[in-house]
Amino acid sequence: MRIGMPLNYSGGFKETVDDLATYEKAGLDIVYVPEAYSFDAVSQMGFIAARTERLEIASGILQIYTRTPTLTAMTAAGMDYVSDGRFTLGIGASGPQVIEGFHGVPYHAPLGRTREIVDICRQVWRREKVEHSGKHYAIPLPAEQGTGLGKPLKLINHPVRERIPIMIAAIGPKNVELVAEIAEAWEPIFYLPERAGEVWGEPLAAGKAKRDASLPPLDVVAQAPLAIGEGLEDLLDFVRPHVALYVGGMGAKGKNFYNNLARRYGYEAEAELIQDLYLSGRKEEAAAAVPRDLLEKTSLIGPESHVKERLAAMKESGVTTLNVTPLAGDSETRAKLIEQVKQLATDV
Repeated sequence: MRIGMPLNYSGGFKETVDDLATYEKAGLDIVYVPEAYSFDAVSQMGFIAARTERLEIASGILQIYTRTPTLTAMTAAGMDYVSDGRFTLGIGASGPQVIEGFHGVPYHAPLGRTREIVDICRQVWRREKVEHSGKHYAIPLPAEQGTGLGKPLKLINHPVRERIPIMIAAIGPKNVELVAEIAEAWEPIFYLPERAGEVWGEPLAAGKAKRDASLPPLDVVAQAPLAIGEGLEDLLDFVRPHVALYVGGMGAKGKNFYNNLARRYGYEAEAELIQDLYLSGRKEEAAAAVPRDLLEKTSLIGPESHVKERLAAMKESGVTTLNVTPLAGDSETRAKLIEQVKQLATDV
């Protein structure tokens, strides 16, 4: 099981990067750079590539609506080049609140767009003349839609790899099926191993049945806050606002993917309450309403024996990369946590 770590998109980026060499030595395998309505991820990933040697780097995630497919492919090829083949392209649909509210573009057809983008990216990386006639993208642009001067072009540079790994963030059944069919890696959120098979088993199986034999086994990237030791259970409360934000505030009534996931996990009444409280401005009450059981099962917080048990549950459910957020105030303690969880993951 690989050990990864997401960066915080709201601040402290340079300070964290200063510590990445220490985390590398502690056993960290991959770092994920998010992009919300924040600083862009690409400039930050380039900075990380220049400051690290072994650590893999992934976008976690670039949303699919505001970059053209070929620009996404160019960016990935460029990142793979400056990192000497250490890059993973993480993409996802985000949600209408961000795409329409911050970027001002329509949020529609995420599945169809994702499939076409993956196809176009792989054409670019193979240095083929890019030609694509799809429902959502046409390359070159048809003459009647432009000047008529467009012609098929191929990437000038030679990419380090013609198959850069693609990770897709997805939690809905149809999205997960698509990921299992076409991508190298799948990133769900709030991964609960005991319910993963029930919630995602069928779409994963359906997608894998159509999976190209040239693709490697699907890398399952789960996330979890991390704190190992006795008497740390109160740290679960630090996770509550984050879960409440997503389950309660990331979307409107009936249009919140994370709220739907909590319901599919079996927390229907709790999910409705969290959303009602959050959308009415009662955010602290919404955080307090997050079920402790959900927090415990999606976290790695507690004594070493508990963390080892949770790691075993994740591994048994199919997790191959564990993306941890150490809940520690200084870099030395975080490095020790990474080293400790790396060893525990090896032991289970």
